[in-house]
Amino acid sequence: MALTRVTEGMVGRLSLAASQDGLVKLARLQERLTTGRVLNRPSDSPVDTTTSLRLRDAVAMNQQHQRNAQDAQGWMGTVDAALASVTEQTRQARDVALQGGSSAAMGQAARDALASTVDGLRSSLLATANTTLLGRPVFGGTTAGEAAYAQDGSYVGDGGAVLRTVGPQEQVRVDVDGASVFGAAGNTVFDHLTALSTALRAGDEAGVRTGIGALNRDLEQVTTSRAEMGTRQARVEAAVSATAARELDLRSSLSSVEDADLPETIIDLKLQEAAYQAALGATARVLQPSLMDYLR
Repeated sequence: MALTRVTEGMVGRLSLAASQDGLVKLARLQERLTTGRVLNRPSDSPVDTTTSLRLRDAVAMNQQHQRNAQDAQGWMGTVDAALASVTEQTRQARDVALQGGSSAAMGQAARDALASTVDGLRSSLLATANTTLLGRPVFGGTTAGEAAYAQDGSYVGDGGAVLRTVGPQEQVRVDVDGASVFGAAGNTVFDHLTALSTALRAGDEAGVRTGIGALNRDLEQVTTSRAEMGTRQARVEAAVSATAARELDLRSSLSSVEDADLPETIIDLKLQEAAYQAALGATARVLQPSLMDYLR
């Protein structure tokens, strides 16, 4: 049977190695307690590091969706306010047209006053149709210009859809096509108001009645657009709630991977400190014998 001779040097080296190992463990626990994190470098746990990176990517994407939803709410709020203004102004124009229903029996001054009111409402509607957000017309699609309609009432936008991604695989249109609100080319509310103004000045009762019917249809168009916008706003609000809930879930998962359990870490640190102190004491006793003790 082979025997291994244990020398004083071997004992010393083994004791020092064990002490150093204990010191490394103690330092890691102190770092974990100081930073509050289990993962301080990839080598701490390659598997958990990969999971952490994926969760952080998911958190960043979710935050982008939240910003997109907030931007969408800004667009939709602006559009909704503009549509409310369009509704009110179109109603006022129809009321003026109803007042002028018997324009032939009115004096010229009265007809001119009603026509001037209609002209003013047309100008106001045109300004509303060119409502902008951050320099972009909300009824102009994706146009690079600052206006959706020219002064003559012609559409100068491109009709493109402004979209925002508010969730995984979920996009919402945040603008409204000008044609769906103000009418197609040659049959817009601006054309109707111009014709109504001309009919009022001329005392053309048939023309005024035609204008009233056209404005009623214009009101229906605006109401339909507002209903569609309300549906989209509900989708965005639901997306905001969903992203907020998803944020909490992702943060919780990330915390479970990265963050240290402080009470458990404190206990482990105290145990490791006691073990290290015991190792130092044992090492001191091993290295204590002098040359005379060894010769005995």
